Amino acid sequence: MASVLVVYGTTEGQTRKIAHFVGHVARQLGHAATVLDASLDPAPEGHDAVIVAASVHQLRHQSAVMHFAAEHRHLLNTLPTAFFSVSLAAALDDPHHQVEAREVADELLAETRWQPQMVRLVAGALLYSKYDWMKRMLMQMIARHDGRDTDTSRDWEYTDWERLRGDVEQFLALVPAASPSDVAPPAEAAEPAIAELASTLAAAPG
Repeated sequence: MASVLVVYGTTEGQTRKIAHFVGHVARQLGHAATVLDASLDPAPEGHDAVIVAASVHQLRHQSAVMHFAAEHRHLLNTLPTAFFSVSLAAALDDPHHQVEAREVADELLAETRWQPQMVRLVAGALLYSKYDWMKRMLMQMIARHDGRDTDTSRDWEYTDWERLRGDVEQFLALVPAASPSDVAPPAEAAEPAIAELASTLAAAPG
């Protein structure tokens, strides 16, 4: 069993949902997982692996995630680490959007000098219900241009949960198992993860 820290940055909440799902998968595999918001300034010390999830807005990831990766890059570069970059661009199959999503992820890694063993582009969601009127209209216009869903009366989730599960399982297969005495107990902040995961997945469209 290894101690896995899952750090996330979110704006409307989809990446928080993704992070708790990642923690849930890690626990199903027998690991101890702690899930924390990057704004809480978590520390990777004492963990055997770190997974970071952050969403893209205006071609940038959250500043708290950037700070976490830069502040702890020396330790992160000695541990098994993974980066999940969450965006709407990742939901589109055309090469232009895939290249754009990868460039944004690469920019974070270049700026912070963090070198994770795994980098994945994860499709996010159009959460119309979470936007104010101006952003809702803007996102609808962008969605129309990109051929995505434009019905603002509901939210649209594009995250491929089974693909994400496979990525987490693939990454954690590379993490050496620590002895039980070496594994720190998960932080209290992660305890509601399974309950929250169950409720959010039950409420998810489709």
